[in-house]
Amino acid sequence: MKGRLPHEVSASIVAFATVLLLLSPLHMPTWAIFITWAGTFLQGGPSIANAISMITATTTGAGFAVVAVLLNRETGTMFGTGEFARTLALGVVIFFVNGTLLATGRLKPFALIPGMFFGFASTFATYFGGFGYDAGNLGAAFVSAAGMCALGPLCAVLGLRLMFAPTAAPEQEQEREQQRESEEVTARPPTPSPS
Repeated sequence: MKGRLPHEVSASIVAFATVLLLLSPLHMPTWAIFITWAGTFLQGGPSIANAISMITATTTGAGFAVVAVLLNRETGTMFGTGEFARTLALGVVIFFVNGTLLATGRLKPFALIPGMFFGFASTFATYFGGFGYDAGNLGAAFVSAAGMCALGPLCAVLGLRLMFAPTAAPEQEQEREQQRESEEVTARPPTPSPS
């Protein structure tokens, strides 16, 4: 196809645009876009159904991360205040939250369990890494991570859409087709007559 832009170039253009979201005051966790962008292709490529399942899963996973942080705040010192005791308390929280997340994945709308882990991990990284429009704010971390995860399927579509040159108007396309047909007829060698 003439005028086709290689996917490597078109995807890189979209990736370049996402970097602007890192700037202040947004300071967004753009890596979440790339995780779900890749996840969209692991699902088989961009489609409305895949986007819905990815966004549902990542948002659900981000919600589970919020629950884990809140539970850890309340139970983080249940075994003591030392490093080992706090780590053990976090392990107990993760055990129960992770088990609940996996059990939720048995329900059809939440069956994309890797997507839930994408959202979970992105929210943790956003919150504990100090990213998002209000660093250290758990609600802002949730919104920032879930929003960036939701952009991944859109970027997958944009990367593919930018590959193709704009199509000609239907009238122009018909004229070109007729011109090609007439060129083919005049370019053919004459067929010998049977004698």
